[in-house]
Amino acid sequence: MEAVYYGHSTVGLNLNNIEVLFDPFITHNKLAAHVDLGALKPDYIFLSHCHGDHVADLVEVQRNGNSQVVSIVESAAWVKKQGIATDKVTGMNFGGTISTDFGSAKMVYALHTNSTPEGGYAGVAAGYVLKSGDKTIYFAGDTALTLEMQLLADQNLDWAFLPIGGFFTMDVEDAIKAAGLINCKNIIGIHYNTFPPIEINTEEAIEKFRKAGFNLHLLKVGEKISL
Repeated sequence: MEAVYYGHSTVGLNLNNIEVLFDPFITHNKLAAHVDLGALKPDYIFLSHCHGDHVADLVEVQRNGNSQVVSIVESAAWVKKQGIATDKVTGMNFGGTISTDFGSAKMVYALHTNSTPEGGYAGVAAGYVLKSGDKTIYFAGDTALTLEMQLLADQNLDWAFLPIGGFFTMDVEDAIKAAGLINCKNIIGIHYNTFPPIEINTEEAIEKFRKAGFNLHLLKVGEKISL
């Protein structure tokens, strides 16, 4: 199993040869200019929420892979309005778990707003806990630090994708607290350095996590890591 970082919060996972993609936002991210959007053909696309910097490339990527799109129910209604077939859209809600070709995915709490790119209602933001083989992976999406995270402490998380850029989400210090709440040592940072409000000192962030007893991985755009 491996993960590949496509910039911002766009993450690909290969889970026992099933391709998963989170929050497709590539063509509008100058840091991801070298990424070939046409090469992305995921079996599943998971959306944390509907803000433009998480769904900008959804339609094209979904068509490339004939992907199954998973989101909270209100965001799923918007996805269908983009011309994606109803049977290719799964709208779920907090606490729900779906069976997938790679294992399972459970929708969990996130503390963030949510609206469509046009400004319409899209429910609320969410995160996911994915189980595949002997691995359990948490994708937090956009979220502030919240005590709800401690409910994941007994999930034996192998990896967690946490936002660290601040301003719109948790910053580095809060993400370290979050790592403690979820009881996960291996963290991959997302939602940072894409634009000025969320720029961080990456070396300093890695060192702060290290001192707190956690491993922070900050991947270059296009870089892969074994899970």
